[in-house]
Amino acid sequence: MNIKLFSKNNCMQCKMAKRFLSDNHISFEEINIDNQPEAIEFLKEQGFQSVPIITSDAQTIIGFRPDQLRQLAS
Repeated sequence: MNIKLFSKNNCMQCKMAKRFLSDNHISFEEINIDNQPEAIEFLKEQGFQSVPIITSDAQTIIGFRPDQLRQLAS
């Protein structure tokens, strides 16, 4: 599964999402919009206005949602 975590610096929800994915041994690619500002345009085109955004082949999760993140672990 191809999982991407869009995050930014000093974002508590981003840190919690990253920790959840790591603790549950879910591999992911992190895209930090502070370091990669070109990703901001992509997120805006998709209609997103905040991070974290976690995308996978099957779904998109907005914010830190442990209930939905658990589905990625199964």
